[in-house]
Amino acid sequence: MPPTPPAPIAAPATDPAWVVVDTNAWLDLLLFNDPGAQPLQRALQAGRLRAVATAPMLDELADVLTRPFVADWPIAAVQVLAQARVLCHLVDAVPVPDRPAPRCRDRDDQKFIDLAWAWPAHWLISRDRALLTLARPASPRGLHITTPAGWAGASTPGCPTTGMAA
Repeated sequence: MPPTPPAPIAAPATDPAWVVVDTNAWLDLLLFNDPGAQPLQRALQAGRLRAVATAPMLDELADVLTRPFVADWPIAAVQVLAQARVLCHLVDAVPVPDRPAPRCRDRDDQKFIDLAWAWPAHWLISRDRALLTLARPASPRGLHITTPAGWAGASTPGCPTTGMAA
């Protein structure tokens, strides 16, 4: 009998919220230094949010970081990947959810919605239209799918989850 995938952890309400960050959002956070992504980056670095990822997600980031456009940026690809690894809680497998996640038009992006859906994630951060269109069906589950800038804009001043100032 194959091993059972791990169940999602039960995070107390006082714990930082979980977030799944897709590849293009990691690039905004760690390579492009996008001003709209900086509040999210600060929240991750300060531990106010916890990113969760699987090896295939980080493998995709590593692959994208080998592309020629990356050489034009002042941050080394290996440094970007190392920072993402430090900010992520790596899980071996996606837990089995109580019901299937919404289907993403882009099969390569399904892994992000699957993990966010099955894990106790509050946020899926992406700039990918195929994932962003799943915001409405994910909302009743308490999963918010948005861009890095959208995450910052959705925050309430003084919110402990986002850490935005009043």
